Amino acid sequence: MQTLDIRTVDVVQYISPLREGGSMPGIVKADDGFLYVLKFRGAGQGKNALIAELLGGEFARAIGLKVPEIVLMNLDDSFSKMEPDEEIQDLLKFSVGLNLGLHFLSSAITYDPLVSEIPALTSSKIVVLDSLMSNIDRTAKNPNLLMWKNELWVIDNGSSFYFHHNWETWENHLTKSFPLIKDHVLLNKATQLEEAAEEIQKALDDKTLKTIIYTIPEEWLIDENDALNADEKRQAYFDYMKAKLGIIDVLVKEAKDAR
Repeated sequence: MQTLDIRTVDVVQYISPLREGGSMPGIVKADDGFLYVLKFRGAGQGKNALIAELLGGEFARAIGLKVPEIVLMNLDDSFSKMEPDEEIQDLLKFSVGLNLGLHFLSSAITYDPLVSEIPALTSSKIVVLDSLMSNIDRTAKNPNLLMWKNELWVIDNGSSFYFHHNWETWENHLTKSFPLIKDHVLLNKATQLEEAAEEIQKALDDKTLKTIIYTIPEEWLIDENDALNADEKRQAYFDYMKAKLGIIDVLVKEAKDAR
C-alpha cells in the first residue's frame, strides 16, 4: 500500500516544554538542524493522540490547508536522565521510541478571531473537516490555529477521532453527527460550507484516504488491550472517514444551523 513520504529524524536536544498545552509538548532540535514541536507518545492520550495528529494534519494538507511539516521523531533514553524536572523526566522516559513532530513556526502567533482576517472558504474547510474528524478542540478558548506570515496554519489535531479511545464501541460513531461544532472558533466566518464540502469530497478520495491512513506507523497501532489489531484499526479509520463523508450534507446543515 502506498504511503506518504514523511521524514524520520532523531531528537538531538530537548529545549523547553510548552506548558500551555494539556499534553505538554516540547520544543526540540533534530539532527537535521531544525526545531520541532514534539508530541510525546507518553503523554495523557498516548499513541492515539499521535495518530489523530498525523491523520488530522495530513487530511488538512490534502484539502489545501496550511499545516507545518509533520515528521516522525526518534527519542532515545538519554534525555530523561539529564532532565531535572521530575514531571518532564517521566514524560521523556515514557516516550522513548517513535514520536511525532511538527516544524516549529518561529514568531507565529495564536489566531485571534477578533483581529485576524481569514478567507471564508478556508474557515469553512476547517469547520467541515473538524466535523468529519470529530475534533473537539478548536474553540475560542483553545483555537489550535496559528498566524504565520499572514496565513492561517492548522495545528494540534490530537483530540480528533475520539472514538479510538474505546475500540469496542467505535462503530457506534459512524452515523453520529457532531453537535459540538457549535463551539468552533471559526463557525461565524464559515459562510461557504457547501463549497468547502464539495472540495473536501473531491480531495479525500479513497486513494488519498488510504495513503494517509497507511502512513500511521505500525507500532502506534499495536496495543494488546485493544479489541482490534493494526490492520483492523486502519480499516476502521478508513470506514469512519467514508461514513462521515457519506453524511457530509448532514454535517454541513448542522454547522449552518449552529451558525
